Amino acid sequence: MPQKSSAAKPSKAPERAWQRMLSGRRLDLLDPSPVDIEIEDIAHGLARVARWNGQTRGDHAFSVAQHCLLVADIVKASRAKPDPRWELAALLHDAPEYVVGDLISPFKAAVGIDYKGFEHRLLAVIHIRFGLPAKLPDDIAKLIKRADRIAAFYEATELAGFTHAEARKFFGTPGRFSPELLIPLPAMAAEQQFVERYTSLKLAVQ
Repeated sequence: MPQKSSAAKPSKAPERAWQRMLSGRRLDLLDPSPVDIEIEDIAHGLARVARWNGQTRGDHAFSVAQHCLLVADIVKASRAKPDPRWELAALLHDAPEYVVGDLISPFKAAVGIDYKGFEHRLLAVIHIRFGLPAKLPDDIAKLIKRADRIAAFYEATELAGFTHAEARKFFGTPGRFSPELLIPLPAMAAEQQFVERYTSLKLAVQ
């Protein structure tokens, strides 16, 4: 009877937990570092992630980058003396999606991992990278969340086929803010506008 080999089996290679960016950075998803985060990578990724799972009107997807620009506009318009730090925080509020994508809320609720916890950890690191508090003051976090829901209302009704009644049910009443006509931009244009807004805000913060 042949004897079984006593040679040890090769160990399984560890699973890759990092994302290579076009800048050359390698972002460890389990232990992200601020030094591996670049605004160009964020802008490039967000400009290519579609809101509403791509179910929007227009020749192009309405990107997360464009959504972030809209939320920053709403935050700026909602304060008599806008603070550029909080407008920058609004611009970056969905920045983790350059890595994890934009899962619609119903799917996030069904995912069997602490998806929101992961997003919050990555967002804290992004804040640190760009000179913002890891955790925003409660009033600012609420302001940005409100602006996010206002943006969602207009995106839903103008682009995603929701009735106003449906949008009010899910996102609340938008108040008096009324954005310009929402026209989805090509990815390169959205990316450029995102970087330009970041640059202007960063100069204002310094």
